[in-house]
Order: sequence, then C-alpha cells, then structure tokens
Amino acid sequence: MADREPAAASAALAEHDEVHDPAFGDRLNWLRAGVLGANDGIVSTAGLVIGVAAATTSRGAVLTAGLAGLVAGAMSMAVGEYVSVSTQRDSERALIAKEVRELEEEPEAELAELASIYEAKGLSPDLAHRVAVELTEHDALAAHAEAELGIDPEHLTNPWHAAWASMLAFTLGALLPLVAILLPPVSWRVPVTVLAVVAALAATGLVSARLGDADARRATVRVVIGGLLAMAVTYAIGSLVGTQV
Repeated sequence: MADREPAAASAALAEHDEVHDPAFGDRLNWLRAGVLGANDGIVSTAGLVIGVAAATTSRGAVLTAGLAGLVAGAMSMAVGEYVSVSTQRDSERALIAKEVRELEEEPEAELAELASIYEAKGLSPDLAHRVAVELTEHDALAAHAEAELGIDPEHLTNPWHAAWASMLAFTLGALLPLVAILLPPVSWRVPVTVLAVVAALAATGLVSARLGDADARRATVRVVIGGLLAMAVTYAIGSLVGTQV
C-alpha cells in the first residue's frame, strides 16, 4: 500500500509536469479555423462560380462574381471567427477573475475543492490533499484554473490568430475553384472545376480528420458529398436562370 501512494502521486503530478508546449491548444485552435476556412472558401466559391457559369459563358461575369464572393466570404469568416473566439476569451477571463477572487477570499475552501477533484479521480483523501497543497504552493491559480476550468491562464485563446488564419485559408481555398473555372475553355469549365474541388475537399477532409483524431474516410466522404451537392444545386439554379432571363 505504501508503494502505491508514491506511484499515484507521481502519476497525478505527471499530469502537470509532463513536458508539453503550453501554446499547443492555441495553435490547434487557429489550425482548425484555417482548415474550416479553406473548406468554406472552396465550397462557397465553387458553388457561386459554377452557378454563374451555368447561366452565362462570359468570363468577366464569372470573374466578377468569384472575386466578390471571395472578398465577402473572407471578411465574413474573419469577423465571425474574431467575434466567436473573443467571446470565448472574455468568458475565460471572467472565470479566471472569479477564481482569483475565490483564492483570495476563501483559500481553505479552494484547497479543499482542489483536493476533492483529485480524490474524485481516484486518489486517497490524504494523497489528494498532499497533491493539492503542493500544486497550490507552486502556482495556486494555474492549478485551480486547469483542474476546475480546463484553462491555462498564460495561454488563452487568441481571436486574432483564428481570424487571420480563417481569412487567409478562405482566400486560398476560394482561389482554387476561381482559377479552375477561368483557365479552361468554356466546354471544360465545369468538369475541370468539379474535379479540382473534389480533390481539394478530399485534402481538407483528411487534414481535419487528422487534427480531430476522427475517421479519415468518413470525414473525407462527408465533405466531398457536401461540396458536390452544393455545386449541383447552384449549377441547376444557374441553368434555370440562364434559360429564363
């Protein structure tokens, strides 16, 4: 029994002492925003330019619509990500401020709360108390913020990272279908664009699956089918409008 407690203490402390990059969560946040931005740029722009191409053979009309969609979409993605992540950051700051206040006003109650968290994870009451005391003496706010809130006070989510990554990724994603539909002859515009979009969506689906540890095949098929459906609908609308107007 005596051998188990030091081992358990080491395991509990290893959770905090394990070598890791403290900014990993922030980087993962903007990487995911970038992948989603690229996917949105591909699908929305592809649907837009294919719909216009179905209605007219004018390269100027397709280019104008594609560029307008690219700029509007990129700005929308950037603003949306900034607002969303800023709200999350404000919530994290409010929670941390509350934790600071509680540590100042009720240190004993907070220590008991931290110990109860480790006790709930399987440590004995005495060992959980010792772990809580040592972590509190080292950095009380960091220990409580991580255990209670799942937040690292030194590395809060950054709305600017997410906004810029999303805007840049959307722009790069949108450029692919725009270039694909402008370069080929009129009769090859749609087939070339569809093939380019399917390949690009397969790539973004694979990357997003790897980032989230999800099933790569399922994620790829899902995003490709969604893109094909969007292009089919807008092509049908464009064809209908082109014959009626």
